[in-house]
Amino acid sequence: MALDHNIVVLVGGVGGAKLALGLQMILPPEQLTVIVNTGDDFWHYGLRICPDIDTVLYTLSGRVDPVNGWGLADDSRVVLQSLADYGENTWFGLGDKDIATHLLRTHMLRNGHSLSEVIDHLAKAQGIQSAILPMTNDPVPTIVETAEYGELAFQEYFVKYRWQPTVTGLRYQDIEQASLNPAVTSALQNADMILFGPSNPWLSIEPILSVPGMRDTLLACDVPRVAVTPIVDGQAIKGPAAKLMAELGYDDVSAQNVAKHYGQIINGFVYDKSDAAFHVDALHTIGMDTIMKNNADKARLAQQMLAWIKEWT
Repeated sequence: MALDHNIVVLVGGVGGAKLALGLQMILPPEQLTVIVNTGDDFWHYGLRICPDIDTVLYTLSGRVDPVNGWGLADDSRVVLQSLADYGENTWFGLGDKDIATHLLRTHMLRNGHSLSEVIDHLAKAQGIQSAILPMTNDPVPTIVETAEYGELAFQEYFVKYRWQPTVTGLRYQDIEQASLNPAVTSALQNADMILFGPSNPWLSIEPILSVPGMRDTLLACDVPRVAVTPIVDGQAIKGPAAKLMAELGYDDVSAQNVAKHYGQIINGFVYDKSDAAFHVDALHTIGMDTIMKNNADKARLAQQMLAWIKEWT
């Protein structure tokens, strides 16, 4: 089996986008498909905002803000400041160039295009040749249940409150009525390898896995299904993954428990080499330097993963 063909990677935001970029750097574009979480999508000032999708688009097109890892580089916030001048609480950052993305996406959606069609148009317009697929074309907002504020829309929890509220539960609204994106099903069924980026397993990957039919489709794929840890030495590289694990009742915030969380969905796991005691039965595992500080690191990790997977298949 040629493991450098038909590679699918499931991702959320910044961490997953980094791995996707590493794969893009070493693969022909037609051999890479990126399936993106849409649970954090929401409406804001009448615009459809898709933060994880946009982070992937901006990263793969080379336009992402290198400091934040999201948003567009060298963007301004004149519109946001003008809203503040009207007395608005501008808790969600919208750059002026970024607003153009949201305007066009909203315009296309309101004119009958599916989210898949919109993302395909945006990707091609930014010079991205690989396939970028939303997990579903249906809205399935992540709802965060908190001790302090009750239920919060995801972006309120994540951005407005800077993921500080104590999480007591998560649910994916209307997920039972959602349909798996047909292009996602096709990509998985034709994949030679399925990767799970170092994205938050509960906030970024679990919404993807919760779309009806997704788990069964993955389990039917008799190919390497390999996840990369978002937890290194008990800490999250970025974001609330470690804090969330503790709040959801994990007594050990570790890469090992991330692997156990995925269960049978994966048959391989890449942990960070700093976690030397890592062990999970019935999994192919390896320790690597998983921290991606620059583009060279991203390409290196992607290349090392493919080489390692080739060894055990």
